[in-house]
Parts: sequence; C-alpha cells; structure tokens
Amino acid sequence: MSKALLVLSDGTVFEGKSLGSEGETIGEVVFNTSMTGYQEILTDSSYKGQIVTMTYTQIGNYGINTEDIESGGGIKAEGFVIKEACDFPSNWRSSMSLDEYLKKSNITAIQGIDTRALTRHLRNSGAQMGIISANDLKPESLLEKVGRHSGISAYDFVKDVTTKEKYLWKEGCWKWCKVERGQGAYNIVVYDFGVKFNILRNLVEAGFNVNVAPAQTPAEEVLEMNPDGILLSNGPGDPETVTYGIENTKKLVGRKPIFGICLGHQILGLALGGRTYKLKFGHHGGNHPVKDLKTGRVEITSQNHNYCVDINSLKDKVKLTHRNLFDGSEEGMEHVELPIFSVQHHPEAGPGPNDSTHLFTRFRKMMETGKC
Repeated sequence: MSKALLVLSDGTVFEGKSLGSEGETIGEVVFNTSMTGYQEILTDSSYKGQIVTMTYTQIGNYGINTEDIESGGGIKAEGFVIKEACDFPSNWRSSMSLDEYLKKSNITAIQGIDTRALTRHLRNSGAQMGIISANDLKPESLLEKVGRHSGISAYDFVKDVTTKEKYLWKEGCWKWCKVERGQGAYNIVVYDFGVKFNILRNLVEAGFNVNVAPAQTPAEEVLEMNPDGILLSNGPGDPETVTYGIENTKKLVGRKPIFGICLGHQILGLALGGRTYKLKFGHHGGNHPVKDLKTGRVEITSQNHNYCVDINSLKDKVKLTHRNLFDGSEEGMEHVELPIFSVQHHPEAGPGPNDSTHLFTRFRKMMETGKC
C-alpha cells in the first residue's frame, strides 16, 4: 500500500495510504456523517465534482454489491477519503471489496488519515477544493494544481450525469426482492438533473407512471407528453449553472403541479425569481433533524447539498414549510397559490431514514385536489 497525500486549497496537508486507483483527483472536499450507505453515497450523482470524506471510522465492512447503486454508470464522486477500509467484508450480497470497486471504477481515494481532524477543519474553514494524489507527493506541487482549478461553481455537472435518452421506470421500492408495479394512477415526467434511483422507486410506490427525461428537454416537449405532474430531481453543483433547467421550469410554472427535490428545489426557487446561497460546509448525511412547520413534526432526514434557497427573496410567492434544526437554514417551500412545493432534503433517503417518504404521497394528493 503506497503513500498518498490530500492537500486542501488553504495549504493543509494530510498524509495517508493510497486506496483504489493510484492516480490523482481534484474536487471540492466535503464530509458525510452517515454510518452506512457508502456505496449509495459514492454513486449519488449529486456528488459529481466533489471528494467525499466519511466521518465514520471503518468503511467497507459489508462490501459492494451490484444492486445498491443510485445512478447509472457507477461512481460519481471524484474521490473518497476514509479512516480505515475493511479488506474482508462480511455480507452474503457482497461481490467485491471497497478497494476493488474503487480500482474497477478508476477512482482515487485515501485512507489512514485523521478524518475527525479533517472534518473539524472543514467545519471551521468551510468546504474547499482539494487534491488526492498517490503519484505526486510534493505538497507544494499539489497546492499549485489545486490553485489552478476554477472551483465547482464554474462547471455545469448536470450535463455529465443526466440521462441521454428518455426512459420509463417501473421498479418500486424493494421488500425482499425487486418489484415491478402495475399501471399507476398518474403520469409524471421526472427532469433528470442527476436523479437517484430510490426517488424513482418511491414515485412508483406512490402510484405514478414514471417517465424520466434528460435535463435539457424543452418544456414544450414535456408538455406534449401530457403529464399529470412534474418532478425536478436532485443533482450536482451550483444551481445557477443549470440555466436551461431554470428557463424550462419558468415555462412549466402554472401549467402543471411541480415537486422539487434538492437541486430541483433550488432550480425552482431561481425559476420563481428568488436567490440561492452557498452554505459554509454543506449538509451531507443521514441524521439531520428537519421541522415541518405545518405539522410541528420533526423528521430525521437524509441530506446532500451545498446550496440553499433564500426564501425571503421570493417575497409573497411562497411560504417556508421546513427548517433545518442544526443551523436554522431553509428546507422547504410551497407556492401560496399554485400546486407547487419542494424540499431541500431527500425524502427517498437511500441511504438514510424514511421519515419523509410521505412527501411522495403528498405529491399524488396534490394532483387529486389541485392544491398543496
């Protein structure tokens, strides 16, 4: 196992051991507080452009299987940072180790560093660009490479992760095996900005016929499909770079019921004329408490985002529906007149708790009543 370095853009250096492909990778370094679900996290398209640090100490103990992925094409994260990789996974579903999976996917990672110290540094200093290298072991050289990177806000990562063709999704939520549901009561179109498969499963489970469309599909083409509703999915990067998504959403507002999740929530906020802002170190993990302001119920949620919608910038168009109890940031909104609502957290989890899956049923009821 060879030596590897992680160098942050502020000059902080962590020394560890190479894991996965012995190469070099640059991305925005963030941390995830989930104890399990590393395979789903690695394959979540929302992590495109980012290097993910896991705060839990041992990762890989139940291996990798061919089913627990959340997007087509495999790993989307740019790199992986962990304390310790388990070389001998124990799970009847496991087909390979974490290290083998990273190598197969040509993903550069690092283990053996103090991830607690790294997490505290990111909490204090904020998420920042970083580089992992097993080839170049000169901190000054690596810092120069990071400095030349323009940052994730300069890229539209959605174009890299969206589907190239429309498709129909039929698989529901898993019980003891994969299940295909019958004909649903309503037809919806999902704008794929980097959609997680578990969102699609939950939509089928809620009684929808799910048609998935590429992120750049014109609004006119979506309306020709005559859907009963539209879902704006999660995805990676700065929402302001997804200009086509914002413009198409503007054309759909008032025409069809709309539900936005994560990046879809942010795109909806921008389409309605609001602003977004970047959090200091983002929300990533499966243990974030969110209060539903309509019911007073507190739900433990799964999160993966670096940006938030400034609800105050939308004036009287929407009202705040959810608030994060960690930092008080905005977590959801609904339109005051139209059948439109959205949340910043992930109601489908995968990995994470299922406290918020009722939002998919709410989406269906919105079509039945025409109201949020």
